[in-house]
Amino acid sequence: MGAIEEVYEDLDTDVEFEEFEAAVEDKVEQMGGLADEETAAMLIAHELRDEEADTIADIEPGMNEVKFLGKVTAIGEIRTFERDDEAAEEGRVCNVDVADASGSVRVALWDDMAAAAEEELEVGQVLRVMGRPKEGYSGLEVSADKVEPDEDAEVDVQVLDTYQVEDLTLGASDVDLVGQVLDTDSIRTFDRDDGSEGRVANLTVGDETGRVRVTLWDGKADLAEEFDAGEVVEVGDGYVRERDGDLELHVGDRGTVERVDEDVEYVPETTDVADLEIGQTVDVSGGVIETDPKRTFDRDDGSEGQVRNVRIKDETGEIRVALWGDKADREIELADRVVFTDVEIQDGWQDDLEASANWRSTVTVLDEGSDAATGVADGAAGAAAESDDRGADETGLGAFAEDGQKAAAEAVAGESGGDDGSAASAEGGAAAATAERSSEDVEFTGTVVQTGDPVVLDDGQQTKAVDTDASLRLGEEITVRGPERDGTIDADDVF
Repeated sequence: MGAIEEVYEDLDTDVEFEEFEAAVEDKVEQMGGLADEETAAMLIAHELRDEEADTIADIEPGMNEVKFLGKVTAIGEIRTFERDDEAAEEGRVCNVDVADASGSVRVALWDDMAAAAEEELEVGQVLRVMGRPKEGYSGLEVSADKVEPDEDAEVDVQVLDTYQVEDLTLGASDVDLVGQVLDTDSIRTFDRDDGSEGRVANLTVGDETGRVRVTLWDGKADLAEEFDAGEVVEVGDGYVRERDGDLELHVGDRGTVERVDEDVEYVPETTDVADLEIGQTVDVSGGVIETDPKRTFDRDDGSEGQVRNVRIKDETGEIRVALWGDKADREIELADRVVFTDVEIQDGWQDDLEASANWRSTVTVLDEGSDAATGVADGAAGAAAESDDRGADETGLGAFAEDGQKAAAEAVAGESGGDDGSAASAEGGAAAATAERSSEDVEFTGTVVQTGDPVVLDDGQQTKAVDTDASLRLGEEITVRGPERDGTIDADDVF
């Protein structure tokens, strides 16, 4: 057996020996005698092995030809086109999406193969594909030279008519999923390698089984501005990709996102504030007990950034949440019940823990009456009822009523039956309670964590709202003295 035959025998390839031998002879001639037949055969064998893709994820645009195994997840319609040669017949192409456990890729079938695909191929079939990878309009695709069904091979990819979030797997395509919009992001632009400008935006949707980020490309990016949190949408013809270890549902030129009249409830699995630790990336929820104004700052690259802080409380504790970038523009008010997902727990002000909501996070203000809002409300009610280190007049969920007097009046009215006389008694009782509270001056020392109206001071254990006209700076430590009414100190002295 000669050297060429020995190398060929060790090579597991579909290339015929005569084709391999001819390639070796061409290589010897190209190298001008610098390589003998054995060396040239080894070089050709190395090139062929490089073209064998173990998984779809191994395919790269620079490869001359690849061979791989994949399951059909979607079959497109045949499209016709005119060839450059006017005398030539009309061309035909059919795009077929195939996937394995590592990912998915679009395979372009031309002319006779396109016709055969329309008649013979079915979703769920396993194919052996040989072709040339290239960068297509919607990403990597393989222009097929040869496609054969393999009835004995198995590829672990699930193909469903309708998906839930928990059903999504890497490589799935032609995905239809119905979910509730949890959050939307602004449209971003970027430069492609060919010099053109691309556009991308994100939605986050959830259902009973979980949530997923939906990435909208180019012309579909505008859809991110058409929906509000809480609406239910159907994502059609999506495909699943992986980013930073998380699965994402992508929508390209074939995909759709449409508003639908269906009931979908997303109930987050959140972590109690008391259980949070530095370095975690978690979901947290609670009632909003403080809101700060938005602040802007200059980044090192000269661009302008923005951040806004809010403080939330659940039945186990409270934490400040920093909202960065577009998240700082979210409309969040006192008493709102909010879920923050994928927030990073960091070391914050005065060694307190702080949750950081960045571009990967979602911010969802819950509707009253939803299951998720009920869960957060139960936790908030428990927090308000706790007998902790804070007094009854401090900032907290107990202040969510319009004011303390109204709550007292409603309580007295409820006990007395609600007639006019009892209402008057209630108002008198509330007024008496107010007068009693107003008669006491308090002194409080803390750090300014919010300027404006009101000023908010924090001493590391409790937070106080202060009504003052004094000009103060964030981070400044001051002492205030004056009467405290309904949880706010009316400062007569600031020093």
